[in-house]
Amino acid sequence: MKFLFIGDVFAKSGRKVLADRLDKLNSIYRWDVCIANAENAAGGKGINYNVADEIFNSGIDAITLGNHTWSRKEIFNFIDSSNKIVRPSNYPKGVPGKGRLIIEKNGIKIGIINLLGRVYMEPNAECPFLTADRDISILKQQCKIIFVDFHAEATSEKIALAQYLDGRVSAVVGTHTHVQTADEKVLEKGTAFITDVGMTGPEEGILGVDKAVILKKFLTGLPSYFEPAEGRTCLNAVVIDIDENTGRARSIQRIYESYN
Repeated sequence: MKFLFIGDVFAKSGRKVLADRLDKLNSIYRWDVCIANAENAAGGKGINYNVADEIFNSGIDAITLGNHTWSRKEIFNFIDSSNKIVRPSNYPKGVPGKGRLIIEKNGIKIGIINLLGRVYMEPNAECPFLTADRDISILKQQCKIIFVDFHAEATSEKIALAQYLDGRVSAVVGTHTHVQTADEKVLEKGTAFITDVGMTGPEEGILGVDKAVILKKFLTGLPSYFEPAEGRTCLNAVVIDIDENTGRARSIQRIYESYN
């Protein structure tokens, strides 16, 4: 079974890439399940109902989130009722939404876990390692395939989690930095891994934001409104082939597409 995981979908241009390019890409890579991180899909920060609906209509089977989950208050109106959106599981107990979920495709149940890193990022989040232990023990009762989106800043933390979960989940993919890394591999016990899948959206800005805005911030230290960049766009993703009988990954392939 093949999975396409799409790196952080950023603003309107990222959504347009999905709408315009996914069908053609699928004719090449032939995936069965498509998952996208979309925590920045609405204006470059957060997500709302209409944006989520637009992304699902592009052919996405499930959406993962991250540290900007709560950036738009509209999310509180629909996150509890959605069976295709997963927010970080290591948020404190009692927050809305689902930290793990199960989707079914072609008669196969797939478990998805979203986790937040704590290094340089979310010190109030619960331990992602122990949260993963808990969620895996629950999902394993129904799923051979378990997919983990680890939304984290530190490379070391991402690699450590992947090694910790090697052989217990099918894939650990990193998100959040918006910069695609070149370290994709299948680990020793069968877990596919990449430190960061990258970003889908504006290619010519700085992490998706207009470069003039970011440069001004670095030069002056003054706060500024982050405006999504214009110009060329890109799609960053990975295709992971997973044995549905064992849950072990066979291969992982990195994708970087650039568009005018």
